[in-house]
Amino acid sequence: MSHLMNTYARLPIAFSHGNGSWVTDSEGKRYLDALSGIAVNTLGHNHPRLVAALAAQAGRLLHASNLYRIPEQERLADRLCELSGMKEAFFCNSGCEANEAAIKLARFLGHEQGIDSPAIVVMERAFHGRTMATLSATGNRKAQAGFEPLVSGFVRVPYNDLEAIRAIARHNKKVVAVMLEIIQGEGGINLADHAFQRGLRALCDDRGWLLICDEVQCGMGRTGTWFAFQHAGIVPDIVTLAKGLGGGVPIGACLTTGKAAGLFQPGNHGSTFGGNPLAATAALTTIEVIEQDGLLAHAVSIGGQIRQGLARALAGQRGVVDIRGQGLMIGIELDRPCGELVTRALAAGLLINVTADKVVRLLPPLTFSNEEAQELVTRLAALIGEFLTVP
Repeated sequence: MSHLMNTYARLPIAFSHGNGSWVTDSEGKRYLDALSGIAVNTLGHNHPRLVAALAAQAGRLLHASNLYRIPEQERLADRLCELSGMKEAFFCNSGCEANEAAIKLARFLGHEQGIDSPAIVVMERAFHGRTMATLSATGNRKAQAGFEPLVSGFVRVPYNDLEAIRAIARHNKKVVAVMLEIIQGEGGINLADHAFQRGLRALCDDRGWLLICDEVQCGMGRTGTWFAFQHAGIVPDIVTLAKGLGGGVPIGACLTTGKAAGLFQPGNHGSTFGGNPLAATAALTTIEVIEQDGLLAHAVSIGGQIRQGLARALAGQRGVVDIRGQGLMIGIELDRPCGELVTRALAAGLLINVTADKVVRLLPPLTFSNEEAQELVTRLAALIGEFLTVP
């Protein structure tokens, strides 16, 4: 009997090691990893430069505490702000912590403006985390059930609906921010239209609201640019990061600019482990490898190859609703629940995920090769075709 709390419906396999885009289980079976630990293993498994950097840092200093300066953290803040156009960075350990910081910043600004109960506009089907505030911001009743009373101060609207947000602007004087996933990962790989993003940026400017972009899953090169908001040519006030930032080492970040920069002062927020030397080194090395190896352009190329390959292989297949995504963040929507494809894929030596009940989610490492992309298309198309044709 396991003493682990029963919080995950774990699949009945355990991995012993990995290399590149492949992992091997405890029985010696190899799997092509098209999930990257849910967009975490940006550089795949056992990347030599990341492993060497972590080993060297572990031999120098693992943790020092934010009571003192951490040079690696300072360098990481500089790099992230350089890449994003932001001005400040706060480091934590996860995506929900980064989003908590963003929510606190928005509320803090609201109180400074004399708003006693600041509100944040959030989206249907959003997923921002499982802490009480981020769970309340999330648009998934299944995840929220049993944890009421939820945190107040969130106003929900349909995704990609600028008019709904304009209507709120006309009637709700307590709104201080809008929180948006540029691509909804857990919600089914839904992409925010560029026109919607630009309109939202203009509306936030007009109303004096903060624009918060949750890039926990879609950030750090996954879509072919460092940040997904860059495709639309906008700059948010707050950006949240985690998952792929550390290449597998836990780290989150909340980046700010404009009205959101300079708000927090000592004592307003903190994190014991946030941005420690090991985590910061992991992130710096991940950024360095993405940059030196041209992995942004590679993500665009390989992602296009996968989407086009699946479109050809599944052309005319009844039951396929849509194949969508950007870079190496891909969803295949079917017309029926398809959770069983995960276990079928395991049997075929493939790691995938199903989200929003009907969407096969693919999040391969940015180091995925052309040959691996073709292997993924071949195996997955066969699985989906068989699933849709068998009664």
